[in-house]
Amino acid sequence: MMNTAKKVAGWTGVGAQAPRYQSGEANRGGRMGSSKPSGPLTKPLTGLAATKPTTTFGNNKGGNTQRFDNRNPNQSGRVKPPFRKLTAAEVEWRKANGLCFRCDEKGHSRSQCTQKEFSVLIVQDDGSETEWVEEEEENEEVNRRVTEVAELSLNSMVGISSPRTVKLRGTIRGESIVVMIDNGASHNFISEKVVTRLGLTAIDTTSYGVLTEGGITVQGRGVCKDVELCLRDLVIVAPFLPLELGSADAILGIQWLASLGDMKCNWKLQKLSFMVGEKEVELRGDPSLCCSPISMKGLWKALDREGQGVIIEFGGLQTEGQRRERAVPGVLQGVISEFASVFEEPQGLPPCRGKEHAIVLETGASPVSVRPFRYPQVQREELEKQVATMLAAGIIKESTSPFSSPVLLVKKKDGSWRFCVDYRALNKVTVGDSYPIPMIDQLLDELHGAIVFSKLDLRAGYHQIRVKAEDVPKTAFRTHDGHYEFLVMPFGLTNALATFQSLMNDMFRQFLRRFVLVFFDDILIYSKTEAEHLAHVRIVLQTLADHQLYANAKKCEFGKSEVEYLGHVISGRGVAADPTKVKAMVDWPPPKNVKALRGFLGLTGYYRKFVKGYGGIARPLTALLKKDQFKWSPTAEATFQTLKAAMSTVPC
Repeated sequence: MMNTAKKVAGWTGVGAQAPRYQSGEANRGGRMGSSKPSGPLTKPLTGLAATKPTTTFGNNKGGNTQRFDNRNPNQSGRVKPPFRKLTAAEVEWRKANGLCFRCDEKGHSRSQCTQKEFSVLIVQDDGSETEWVEEEEENEEVNRRVTEVAELSLNSMVGISSPRTVKLRGTIRGESIVVMIDNGASHNFISEKVVTRLGLTAIDTTSYGVLTEGGITVQGRGVCKDVELCLRDLVIVAPFLPLELGSADAILGIQWLASLGDMKCNWKLQKLSFMVGEKEVELRGDPSLCCSPISMKGLWKALDREGQGVIIEFGGLQTEGQRRERAVPGVLQGVISEFASVFEEPQGLPPCRGKEHAIVLETGASPVSVRPFRYPQVQREELEKQVATMLAAGIIKESTSPFSSPVLLVKKKDGSWRFCVDYRALNKVTVGDSYPIPMIDQLLDELHGAIVFSKLDLRAGYHQIRVKAEDVPKTAFRTHDGHYEFLVMPFGLTNALATFQSLMNDMFRQFLRRFVLVFFDDILIYSKTEAEHLAHVRIVLQTLADHQLYANAKKCEFGKSEVEYLGHVISGRGVAADPTKVKAMVDWPPPKNVKALRGFLGLTGYYRKFVKGYGGIARPLTALLKKDQFKWSPTAEATFQTLKAAMSTVPC
């Protein structure tokens, strides 16, 4: 498929200074210097044509001249096509008529021809022969001699992960970006879109090219000097070359890696560790950011017999409307940038906060062990991928526990799979937690008078809480290829909601119902003025940072006059139903079974406060939920239509 480009030249131009670092306490004390990288990066580029020795063999008179490239041992013994002999007059005539010297057709040059190659010998009047090189090829060699070259694999350029790359999240000017560390790249690169979006300055430089495999050279476009890139606690200040990239926003290459000195790498586990001053820094990759080229074997399995297909990469797209909707007001941008670490990808285990999830079993309960389910091939591959991701992130480990629960994959709306452990058997013998869960209606009643709103969504909220060490074995699960256990709170445990709500209430207790509402991992900040709101947002972000909780920037909204929260639209005018939910109720087809009816009544019941006499209207349908009572009659259909009409009148 795609291979890393072979190193052919070094580079000393285009801002090739070494990066500088800040880490931990060094942030306060200033930047740490580093020596300039040595080795291939500082070798001057020499002309390729001048360094390509060739030897001619054979009898020219017999027309069987053969040419070899002494630099490549793989070519020894491989004979090139025979020479075509032309007189000087014939050469000039072909050039005047625009004919290809290989196939005699018009419209392209010899270097662009796809036909079998012939080398051209010009036969002089005295019988001597000289090889003719097309003027276009001569110019290419000259350009190579005067152009500095940076190198980058095509895989990295389009964002595909290779065995010796690491992908992780970082920030530049407070904006979260995807960073790839690639030892196959000679320099640091940054996406042109990021340069434009963040307003980075690209300084014009002497001409240089970015060389990928296959000899493809992309023209360089200046250099961004002293770009400050944050990787968690590590701050790197280094030059970056702007380039059109794929799913990676920035690439750290040998230019940066060479400045680190001794470094420990575990490419399989996506871990890099090195010293900055007297402090050891460890960087962990995020496997969920990686995409890999499909093998030919896998491709053929995916295609139907005699079918056709293309390999494409899907990236997240955002419309202009969505971008405007998510735009952050300028007055809040500074506060968000100040707490950029809150929006990073969590790495490793969460800290011990004094609130860990406990699994207390009923007296006399035996270890629960349920055999794993059978999975189709596509799900087995997905399970292996997700387990590998969690192992690399450190949130699960291999287990020898007597407990075991099976795993389910549940399809999300976007087509991806959600990893769920079926803890029903374990939950049956678990002592319940009676911690109160807030009532949504009561929460929304607190919003009277508020006109400015911000919404925060925590990133993988459950996984930000540890399981008590003695209860870790009880979380064990089995797949078709292994036995593992969770070190963080997994989804599906009976008391998980209570544990999470308890932690959030303890964190925000002094601010609850004053300017903060918390419903599990959904946080709403509400204020009566913009000045108040600025202070409130700062307090909430500071609280999250103090407790090392992380938010998902893509799902957060700031400084809105209207926001969707818990299925309602909240604004200064009050609380209304979500229009999309109202449309879903109105368009709901007549239920054909108890499950469909229960879904309809569950959705309408969520908005029952907006419909006077909801219980009386829905009572005939509720009776059909009883065992063996479902029968869709004309009376049921009439009630169904009446309830839909009532739901169409709710404010939205």
